[in-house]
Amino acid sequence: MSPLYRIISLAALSTLLAACATVPKPLQGNFAPITTASVQQGSTANGTQVRWGGSIISTEPSQNATCFYVLSRPLDDEARPVAGDNSNTQGRFVACRPGFYDPEVFKPGREITVTGAVQGTVSRKVGDYDYAYPRVEADVVYLWPKRPVVVGYPYGPGWYDPFWGPYWGPYWGGPYWGGWGWGGWYSPRVIVVRHR
Repeated sequence: MSPLYRIISLAALSTLLAACATVPKPLQGNFAPITTASVQQGSTANGTQVRWGGSIISTEPSQNATCFYVLSRPLDDEARPVAGDNSNTQGRFVACRPGFYDPEVFKPGREITVTGAVQGTVSRKVGDYDYAYPRVEADVVYLWPKRPVVVGYPYGPGWYDPFWGPYWGPYWGGPYWGGWGWGGWYSPRVIVVRHR
């Protein structure tokens, strides 16, 4: 293999990998690397721009705005909350944005990422505990599509292909199959809310 071919191959692979981990355009920008804990402790100035995400606890519309109470999680390279259980939570926060957003769409458990300015904290009961929710005045509320759930193989556990064997080779089984669907490429809907 020639050196030029190797360089071209590595460049193509790097481009492909970068494309796989691209932050959606509405969530791009420069944000302070601060946590909800630093806001709770009062060490973050109001107006600081943040990008936080997690799982929705509740969505509460009022007359002028909708507030999203969120169980915070770290974000991955795409600015999506890291998958997994809630053991890696970073606390809670509330993000509010003008307008009505339907709680039946923004349901508990759905993943969102928000960008906006920190505006102190809001005290709210969690059980009998007074919890100080860091508050974000949201510019963008990005609702992620549901993650695919792979329950089994399309032909059942007893299906066997003599070429690939019982596990369908490296791509057909497991997480690679779940998001595509039978009718070709499948692209779930994503809802992005921005200031005009």
